[in-house]
Amino acid sequence: MKKAIQSLLALAIPLLAGCASMMATAGSGLAGNLNSAIMNQDDPALVRDGAPAYLLMLDSFVEGAPENIAVLIAAAQLYSAYGVVFVDDPVRARKLTTRGWSYGQRALCAAEELVCGVWNQNYEDFVFRLEVLGKKEVEALYTLGLSWIAYIQAHSDDWSALAKLPQAQATLVRVQQIDPQYEQANVEHFLAVLNTIRPPALGGDFESGLEHYEKALSLSGGKNLGIKVDFARYYARTLYDRELHDRLLNEVLAADPVQQGYTLFNTLAQSDAQELLDSADEYF
Repeated sequence: MKKAIQSLLALAIPLLAGCASMMATAGSGLAGNLNSAIMNQDDPALVRDGAPAYLLMLDSFVEGAPENIAVLIAAAQLYSAYGVVFVDDPVRARKLTTRGWSYGQRALCAAEELVCGVWNQNYEDFVFRLEVLGKKEVEALYTLGLSWIAYIQAHSDDWSALAKLPQAQATLVRVQQIDPQYEQANVEHFLAVLNTIRPPALGGDFESGLEHYEKALSLSGGKNLGIKVDFARYYARTLYDRELHDRLLNEVLAADPVQQGYTLFNTLAQSDAQELLDSADEYF
């Protein structure tokens, strides 16, 4: 499950974008350039080493504006992304994603007090209570889903955390219901993976997953290489479709990773694609 969440959060969260938006609010012309520089960086290690400074900066923003939804969303997204994409130490990953999850909860509470604490509900009550949310709350709801999935990944040895995965998935489904255009390609990618990380016998829905993968690929225009990597890893491997598996991964390796807004995570995707191909003979 770790690889699933890593790739999803990598594609769904523009690292430092939230921080950049806070800087923009303060009137700094650095904002757009900072976000662009991060997302177009082809050296992931540089981002890994530099991002902690911005985690601390976001903490300071939260201290100064504890009810500011934009600040809470930025903090939740960056802590969640950093914890699962760049941190290998399980203890540290749990700490970082717990903080991200807390910020995600606070963001939704600030956006709509009526649903505060909804994450403690059973599945049926959870889905029912989300009905009150609308477009004004969609960004906070989306962030709640991302930070929740990251938290579950980092706490994958905790069955009580894993038991909440259906609620986290329902969060993204509700985002899609509220605004089908919001982060459309990323939501489709998330739902594709969440439907295929488990084999059909354990609840995976591969028919739905295939539809989500195809939509995500179409919406991304082929720029997002991580979609094909996950398509191969979770769909083709589980169904033992070697032809599809190898075709997708070879397409990733043949592609130019330098794409505006995707270079950083396309670089990571190509590394994953090579690992999967190298292990294919043993797997199949």
